[in-house]
Amino acid sequence: MTSPSSTRANRSAKRIIVHGHVFDEDDRGVPNALVELWQANACGRYIHAVDQHPAPLDPNFTRCRPHAGGCHRLLQVHHHQARRLSLGQPSQRLRPAHIHFSVFGHAFVSRLVTQMYFPGDPLFPFDPIFNSVTDEKARARMISSFDLENTKPEWALCYRFNIVLRGKNATPMETK
Repeated sequence: MTSPSSTRANRSAKRIIVHGHVFDEDDRGVPNALVELWQANACGRYIHAVDQHPAPLDPNFTRCRPHAGGCHRLLQVHHHQARRLSLGQPSQRLRPAHIHFSVFGHAFVSRLVTQMYFPGDPLFPFDPIFNSVTDEKARARMISSFDLENTKPEWALCYRFNIVLRGKNATPMETK
């Protein structure tokens, strides 16, 4: 995971605040979940055996426990776009900027994974992962919203991303 304190690889990236809630199907906050985020670094590289791109690695990642009402708040670095891991045609290797979220339940055995995207990204139509969610309303639940009220001018933009674990308004999760 990339952190704002990282050096050389993050010079082109911008600080952001990502916050939101983890909810159950009845819109109640889930206070005991563990939220973990990870993303490609500023060079588009992941810490992953398949990613052999020569860009430098950034070993940092972020975790937090939501507050009593299920609220999470993390400082992140926003990278404009990430390369796909050597899959598909060259035109398919660029993906919209995104952050991976893992939500662990009461035991580390229960883990849900989803991706948060940023509003208005022009690469949405070309991303096979984003478009694998065929329901338009469900895809919209994967896109964060810009939060002007919690933005810190001249320091960090803020984005809200709520995760709903179950029910008809559930955030789409990876199935593998």
